[in-house]
Amino acid sequence: MELHGYFRSSASYRVRIGLNLKGLSFEYKAVNLLKNEQRAEEYTRLNPQGLVPALVDGEQVLTQSLAILEWLDETHPQPALLPDSPTERARIRALAYGIACDIQPIQNLRILRYLQSEYGLSDEQKMGWIRHWIHEGFAALENQLHPAPFAAGDKPGLFECCLMPQIYSAERFGMDIADYPAIHRIMLACNEIPAFIEARPENQPDSTL
Repeated sequence: MELHGYFRSSASYRVRIGLNLKGLSFEYKAVNLLKNEQRAEEYTRLNPQGLVPALVDGEQVLTQSLAILEWLDETHPQPALLPDSPTERARIRALAYGIACDIQPIQNLRILRYLQSEYGLSDEQKMGWIRHWIHEGFAALENQLHPAPFAAGDKPGLFECCLMPQIYSAERFGMDIADYPAIHRIMLACNEIPAFIEARPENQPDSTL
């Protein structure tokens, strides 16, 4: 398998965690978003959206991080990223989508570039935008997390694959995760697991950190 991604991309980070939790080996192919390599013809042949990540497995090319993670769960069932119960699976999906669909997309690089180029937002205003939407999302998640080590019980899964990259972004933009006790508890548990440690942006071959 090949994973085409960028070290600081939240979506790429999610898939790295998922692959690591599954114990699957992959070759990492760096796509530098700051140099717009995701728009190069060679890459858009893989992913016409010009976004990361793209996962290549033989002749198959998979895109969109949540679709990739669910494909991994279907093709490599153990350890599972989702619970057995349909109701619990829906609950965990809702929590994960709350990050991947509602929080992260409106604070990613292309949105921030547009806000700056089209509306003239200053760096301070961009930071305010980012912190506002992360806080709104995290405050809502706090009320939905059970008092267990992880969202689905005693093992991390789909939700944690989404949560840890969002925590990384929040801390990068100066937010204190201790303000969100349930999220903070899950973060501390994940920080002890090799699959999460190995997936961190600073541990990637293309990291500039």
